[in-house]
Amino acid sequence: MKPRVILTSIVIGLGLIIAAVPQNKTHVYKLTPKQLLEESKTKMKYYSPDEVAALLVNKDPSIQLIDVRSQGDYDKFHLPGAINIPLPDLLNEEYADIINQDVKQNIFYSNGTVDANDAWMITRQLGYLNNYVLMGGLNYWAETIMNPVHPANTSPDEEIAKYQFRMGASEALGGAQLQESTESPVTVDKPIIKRPAKKRVQGGC
Repeated sequence: MKPRVILTSIVIGLGLIIAAVPQNKTHVYKLTPKQLLEESKTKMKYYSPDEVAALLVNKDPSIQLIDVRSQGDYDKFHLPGAINIPLPDLLNEEYADIINQDVKQNIFYSNGTVDANDAWMITRQLGYLNNYVLMGGLNYWAETIMNPVHPANTSPDEEIAKYQFRMGASEALGGAQLQESTESPVTVDKPIIKRPAKKRVQGGC
């Protein structure tokens, strides 16, 4: 997709979000649409499926997964440890302490990325930090972590290692069973996640 088309989609999306969010005197918007657009163009708001898988396998206490789909979809399937805050309920006061805090890094997810991106944009415009998005949503999660495709035998070692990691994570998180293989045992290591210093969580609770 061309950059101009992507930027146009983002701008239109921002306009729809601003128009759709009900006016509430308790919520003061701290970022202008231009500032929000600038942040949206970066990839720092995303966690990749591999990053999230490693954090889940290692039971990292510094993250909180937030499923912004409907309760019905959440009840059918959700990622381990995720809580459900449907997008229309995001600004309910009962969730304020969850989405506006500096202890854990929240990771929004939906089936794709649209609703999760909307959740990020709304909370970021309010000035909240420590909120991120699962890249590609559950659809990409299923493709990369739950059902990874075996690379060709001629693939670089990096691709083979990535596949081994994903198969190990899939088994640990209740996905497809590991196929019989003569490969070395899979170990799941925590990846290096680079975030802006002001958004990095120091420890967890």
